[in-house]
Amino acid sequence: MNTPVKQHLIDPEICIRCYTCEMTCPIGAIQHDDNNVVVDAEACNFCMDCIPVCPTGSIDEWRVVATPYTLEEQFAFEELPAQEDLADGGGAENLEALDEAMAALLVEAHSGAGGKSRAPQSAAKPSVNLYNLGKPVTAKVQGNYRLTDDPDHDVRHIILDFGGHPMPVLEGQSIGILPPGQDAEGKPHLPRLYSVSSPRDGERPGYNNVSLTVKREAQGLCSNYVCDLKPGDEVRVTGPFGSTFLLPDDPEARLLMVCTGTGSAPMRAFTMRRQRTLGGKSGGMTLFFGARTPESLPYFGPLKKIPQGLLEQHLVYSRGPGVKEYVQDRMRAEEDRVAELIADPKTHIYICGLRGMEEGVEKALTNIAESIGQQWTALRDAMRDEGRYHVETY
Repeated sequence: MNTPVKQHLIDPEICIRCYTCEMTCPIGAIQHDDNNVVVDAEACNFCMDCIPVCPTGSIDEWRVVATPYTLEEQFAFEELPAQEDLADGGGAENLEALDEAMAALLVEAHSGAGGKSRAPQSAAKPSVNLYNLGKPVTAKVQGNYRLTDDPDHDVRHIILDFGGHPMPVLEGQSIGILPPGQDAEGKPHLPRLYSVSSPRDGERPGYNNVSLTVKREAQGLCSNYVCDLKPGDEVRVTGPFGSTFLLPDDPEARLLMVCTGTGSAPMRAFTMRRQRTLGGKSGGMTLFFGARTPESLPYFGPLKKIPQGLLEQHLVYSRGPGVKEYVQDRMRAEEDRVAELIADPKTHIYICGLRGMEEGVEKALTNIAESIGQQWTALRDAMRDEGRYHVETY
């Protein structure tokens, strides 16, 4: 048996094909084809630069192997292979090498990575990568509606009609939009990922349509393209992507949702799904939603129409008149409520928004957990292992 080596892999079921890891890798060890994003075992030097930028944890996968999987094998993966049993037929020297490789793998691979995300146990099985770069699907724009009154924050509600093409997307999944044109190297632009903001039966039930929440960015190639779309325009779409940031189907599950800006998209999908299927019979949802002002908060009007018994809302603003707050400030102000939620084994936590928000939310949860005699990192990791802790930041 060859001396075992560790290999860095990417989980194709969880990966949302945002290509952030590929753009971050300083040595070009990560690449993609129409189907998958993979790591070249001959090039990878385990620098770990790609680990913290991945929004889903799909990058944090490792195997100890006798012979590394080739790029061709990885491109064909639909799911990750199981860890090989390398002990059979190996002498004491190889077994010792295996033990050392496994120990190094566990220490190095998860240093600061936060562990692998898991789907809720009761969540529906998602479809992943039904449409890829080589074979995207064409959708027609049904509607484009502005959600905000702030001239500096143009956020749009985009409705896409897939006609006769199936798009079996679940709440919490994303789809990719392919902007037209080519990059500076003459290559087609990569898709930009957007979380779906409609439930699984569509923005309008039974009409095979999907909605997105998109903020126009000043220099955003795809965001400007999408925000300028008109009804009747056609767009090329890839996906669906993501298999962990999903809604539990257990009606008794409680949801603690923390978001900012367009991070509200999956939270809207969760809320609409429960409104349609459970009504007031759900375990309940609590939302901490941050924006600069009420005028820049997407879905401000519709949120006010949701019964408080279904969705307990904490809308917080960091600019304008009055008290200036961030979501972590309101969470601390509602310490007793949050503490009661995180102590409940039926609670699922979802955090979505700009990457900068995660640190503040983590600190708030650390303080709140300590108030009930819990260590947050241990509680968080246990919740993640149980499929009850989910983060997607960008």
